[in-house]
Amino acid sequence: MRLLTFHRTAARKAAAPPVSTGRMTRRLAAAAIGFLAFAANPAHALDAIVQKQTFTLPSYTTVGGAPLRDVKVGWEAYGTLNADKSNVILITHFFSGTSHAAGKYKPSDAAPGYWDAIIGPGKPLDTDKYYIISSDTLVNLNANDPNVVTTGPASISLETGKPYGPRFPVVTIRDFVNVQKALLDSLGIARLHAVMGPSMGALQVYEWATGYPEVVERAIPVIGAGEADGWLVAWLDVWGSPIRVDPNFNGGDYYGRTPPKQGLAQALKVVTLSAGAYPWANTTFGRKWAEPGKDPALALDNRYAIEAKLDEVAAARADLADANHFLYLVKANQVFAAGGDVGLKRIKAPVLIISSDEDLIFHPAAIQRTADEIRKGGAPVEQVKIGGGRGHLNGIGNIQEAGEAISRFLAQ
Repeated sequence: MRLLTFHRTAARKAAAPPVSTGRMTRRLAAAAIGFLAFAANPAHALDAIVQKQTFTLPSYTTVGGAPLRDVKVGWEAYGTLNADKSNVILITHFFSGTSHAAGKYKPSDAAPGYWDAIIGPGKPLDTDKYYIISSDTLVNLNANDPNVVTTGPASISLETGKPYGPRFPVVTIRDFVNVQKALLDSLGIARLHAVMGPSMGALQVYEWATGYPEVVERAIPVIGAGEADGWLVAWLDVWGSPIRVDPNFNGGDYYGRTPPKQGLAQALKVVTLSAGAYPWANTTFGRKWAEPGKDPALALDNRYAIEAKLDEVAAARADLADANHFLYLVKANQVFAAGGDVGLKRIKAPVLIISSDEDLIFHPAAIQRTADEIRKGGAPVEQVKIGGGRGHLNGIGNIQEAGEAISRFLAQ
């Protein structure tokens, strides 16, 4: 099964020119909310046009027991599926991400998928060896993005002919994984060489390894812990709060009316900042003014550059997102605890945990506690730390720092 064409290119003979401060800022802030991700230029560029496909489940019952009909998610793949379908690596995406992990939908796209730095010929997730598959989750944040296929509150209910709105059932990380499992079943894929994902994607990795241990041969969670602790639950509540106080939210019943765009933009602004780190903020912006001659000390409306940039990026991102989908994702992340009562000790596959000590969302103690719990069940665990000065976003924009460890882990 070949979905993409890859062309090797010669390694660059000279170093790439430095990225300007403004350009880096735009890329970094956007990566936090799934808009763009920036990474170092790879030795072999992924020159490929991605074919987005749709998977449909006629019916699905959520973990909470609610029936859904006509469940749809989008998916894409990179590389070639081998004869015995044993070379599959599943990529699971982050909170505000999509299935678009590598390549481009069209040549004119501004940037490739968020993990293009490690997916492609000669890269750690080598498409000459592996078949890489990725899907949009249920209640995907980017419900208004034409390249996203998802089922959630903004979807039309077959029963009413109207958007579900707040009547859509609560879904969990396990529901995301169950739909992915159904997708793989439809393709005749019974085993995963590995499952790998960042942030909320890491939560899905843990759920795969605990829920389907007979399927997963290797697990690579990136910047994510095995359960939502009190710190994460609180952060997620803070993320969603601006939406709830927007006067247009109307309890989630806003379809056909003015949507809570202002609250959604402010929510995305909070996500962007909390996913970053002070080195990025201070080095890129510091105390620069948003506009020359407008000293923030002289008027309430005069702003700093970092304030203006966060608002600009978040407002643009809100155009593609849906407020209800944001809140449903918040709930799915808050209630997450991999493996239920048995927990992480259910994991049997070898695990490579990639994390960053700069992370303000999944803090180092939560990562270490996760590793310790997995080891109690007897599964081997390797831990790799990455840096980069970008906080949580190190797992998106600096994942190539763990490239050698990933390649070695996948080969063993």
